Amino acid sequence: MLKSTLNEPMLRLAGVSQSYSGMPAPTIHELSFRLQQGRIGCLLGPSGCGKTTVLRCIAGFEAIDAGEIRLNGVAVSGPHHVFPVEQRRVGMVFQDYALFPHLNVEDNVGFGLHGLPRPQRSRRVGELLETVSLAHARRKFLHQLSGGQQQRVALARALAPRPDLLLLDEPFSNLDTELRARLSREVRSILKQQNATAILVTHDEQEAFAMADEIGILSGGVLQQWSSPYDLYHHPANRFVANFIGDGVFLPGRLTNDGQVEIELGRLPAAKSNGVAYGSCTGAVDVLLRPDDVIHDDASRLRAEVQDKAFRGADVLYTLRLASGRSVLSLAPSHHEHAIGDRIGIRLETHHAVMFEPAG
Repeated sequence: MLKSTLNEPMLRLAGVSQSYSGMPAPTIHELSFRLQQGRIGCLLGPSGCGKTTVLRCIAGFEAIDAGEIRLNGVAVSGPHHVFPVEQRRVGMVFQDYALFPHLNVEDNVGFGLHGLPRPQRSRRVGELLETVSLAHARRKFLHQLSGGQQQRVALARALAPRPDLLLLDEPFSNLDTELRARLSREVRSILKQQNATAILVTHDEQEAFAMADEIGILSGGVLQQWSSPYDLYHHPANRFVANFIGDGVFLPGRLTNDGQVEIELGRLPAAKSNGVAYGSCTGAVDVLLRPDDVIHDDASRLRAEVQDKAFRGADVLYTLRLASGRSVLSLAPSHHEHAIGDRIGIRLETHHAVMFEPAG
């Protein structure tokens, strides 16, 4: 069993790099982040960015070329040593669940508890089946369960031995969109109830936002930003994060010497800029505007033409053409119904400018 070191996070990666033989570049390059006990982290990025490889390195399935991975303060992976997988106290929920079809629900959940006396094993399985709302299905076999129920069986099985860290590799990818959204909220609730520390891997930002306390954005094996969902959306560290997280467009702007940035829609405070060292000089910048920064307001004298719209139930996402010909996005309540070609009133409502150096 791993014994923790005082004040150490549950998980810490420091300068971790990993490469596969024959590949021209490392799959992971100098990756560093930490996760405290009871927190849920997420590695989010496009396919092929290295996020599943990070999970495999943490689990001990892959060796690393440089850096260090520590669990509970103990160095479990380095360039010259690898702690055995079975000694890391790490649980894993796979994309395909990896359940045993010849076993019923109860036996699947208790599979990793054979070292416990039968009464303790039965009690632990019963607790977890209650937690994942499957106590009624303990005698059923997998073919009698829905996809969502199978996913919860896999989660219960992974939690049964009380691992120090739980790893979830695209656990909802085989489910439909509605079920995925519901289960991601349910799984977060279960993990918090168990005070579990977990890392989720996904390419779906809504899934990441629904589950994670902290999210790391990966691109080409490089960690672009590790932060809260709020900060990723409102304070992206670079253009990749700004474009990957949420909807938004860039408008050209100009920094002024009084701490403002001027864009076509008005002036914004420039104190909390991203990617621009404000105060060194004035000059051209690109300003990120999110759909919730551009408010529909019939009373406003500033007008824009509706180019496109996407109905989202409670909201409509409008694409609007400004006087300059540039476009912005605006999220409005769906009872504001406008046709393509309509000119509608808008106003800017944001407390700070998210700015970057002009592209190119």
